[in-house]
Amino acid sequence: MFGGALRCQLIKPCTSRGFLTSHVRSADFTHVVIGAGAVGLAIARKLAERDGTSTLLLERHGAVGTETSSRNSEVIHAGIYYGPTSLKTRLCLKGKQMMYDLCQKQNVPYRNSKKWILAQNAEQHEGLVKTHDFAKSIGVPMQFISLDEARVREPDVLAREAVLESPTTGIVDSHAYMSYLESDFQSKGGDLACHTNVESVEPLDSGSHGWKILTKSPSYSEFTSVTANVIINSAGLAAVPLSNSILPPSRHVTPYYAKGSYYSYSAPMPRPKTLVYPAPTSGAAGLGTHLTMDMNGAIRFGPDVEWVDDPTDLSVNESRLPTALEEIEYYMPSVRKDKVQLDYSGIRPKLGKGGVVWKGNGEGFLDFVIRKEEGYEGFVNLLGIESPGLTSSLAIAEMVDELLYR
Repeated sequence: MFGGALRCQLIKPCTSRGFLTSHVRSADFTHVVIGAGAVGLAIARKLAERDGTSTLLLERHGAVGTETSSRNSEVIHAGIYYGPTSLKTRLCLKGKQMMYDLCQKQNVPYRNSKKWILAQNAEQHEGLVKTHDFAKSIGVPMQFISLDEARVREPDVLAREAVLESPTTGIVDSHAYMSYLESDFQSKGGDLACHTNVESVEPLDSGSHGWKILTKSPSYSEFTSVTANVIINSAGLAAVPLSNSILPPSRHVTPYYAKGSYYSYSAPMPRPKTLVYPAPTSGAAGLGTHLTMDMNGAIRFGPDVEWVDDPTDLSVNESRLPTALEEIEYYMPSVRKDKVQLDYSGIRPKLGKGGVVWKGNGEGFLDFVIRKEEGYEGFVNLLGIESPGLTSSLAIAEMVDELLYR
């Protein structure tokens, strides 16, 4: 069990749970959420709202949201790329509105910046027409703007064929957003343990449903353990290895890691105010080297896609800069290439090397996996939570809550 001050801080008796017909009445916590990225924070916060329960959030790093959640484009996505029936579409559409509402109510910095998708030839134009029509079919506003209007609004952005505008796309200060979720989770009585690496998870031997989580912290020489009625695997880059350590080999999956490098821009001009994306490439694992910005208006480009084996290797590969510059210059010819510098990288947890954009029949498309694992009562598994995970985080939290309590 936990020792000393950590035990006093975290372990508290659980009262009646009210959601399982058989459970461990003496478990330390009702819910243990593993992984305190944006999604894990949102899930823990949602579960902490339930009366008569207790929730523990475990994070292996020294602070929340230090992996994928803080190494991305900070875009609030519109939900137009993921097909008519996917979890990504459903949760992105719902989560987008929930995020805008929360940011406005809680004064989390955000901006409805809008987004342009550029077609540079007739084939890409045809693809944008399909994107436009699909967006309309699911209730997402999209509109073509004339090339003349585009030149007036963003004179430094070059579109040779067409511009499709997404008026509901925006940006958010992801750090402020996660800071709010962390604070609100704790205000609801939730417990957060950072510097706590999950070493193993196994069913209890007591004959009752429940879980024993063995953890290790650099502050303690010994392993510690905690028990829970429910575990939620929201471990991001570590989610697949954790899932594979619990489930039998026949249900194992292979993790894939897509590193994306980002590039800063230090010149005062050009400085568009709209997010700029190239037309998506069919089957690609990303959306191209696009232009986004932070809440201060600082421009960044990226991410690209580099398949890596090591999810901890966050070095930025300098050899990828020339290719990125070519892609950037194609839609922003006046860019000062000498002012584009290596900045940071992030790694997206994937379940394969399929495309990020729905191709029409779903072939090769990689959706979120969010499910209760059959035969493992009290185990909710979240795998492949990449973009639009940040946008979808509040909706994912509601889905997990419904899986447990509906």
